[in-house]
Amino acid sequence: MRHGKHNHILGVKKEHREALLANLAVALITRGKIETTLAKAKALRPFIEKIITLAKRAERVEVAEQKLHFRRLAIARVRDVGAVRVLFDEKVSEFLKRNGGYTRIYKLVPRRGDASPMAIIEFVLANDTGYKRSRRGKTKKIAHSKAIPDPVGAVE
Repeated sequence: MRHGKHNHILGVKKEHREALLANLAVALITRGKIETTLAKAKALRPFIEKIITLAKRAERVEVAEQKLHFRRLAIARVRDVGAVRVLFDEKVSEFLKRNGGYTRIYKLVPRRGDASPMAIIEFVLANDTGYKRSRRGKTKKIAHSKAIPDPVGAVE
């Protein structure tokens, strides 16, 4: 069955999409924050988070061959040795205590030329706790009782 196989296609062929995500990942690793379209940012999030997970696994293992294996897997996906070196050697320590959610997407106003929705995607800082959840969904329900008056016009 082909269920769930059409996430983040971006309207391009597989090779183009892989190159696009690799280039966006390199830019995000080197700069820490990039501005792109909302669709590309949403497609980049799972891609870069899997690369960060590879870096975390490499940091946690003791065997040098395993560390090299994870680094080579990341290089195969990102296609830039310098960016992988920065991620594995410098930035991985920021993500060791986080269990996922390494990136955050902010929506921006649409682009002027074609009205495409824009977004900023950035790494979440190590000490960032995020936003507090609102209590929007949890409202108290009032039990019906005789103390509540009937609607206007109702006969008693």
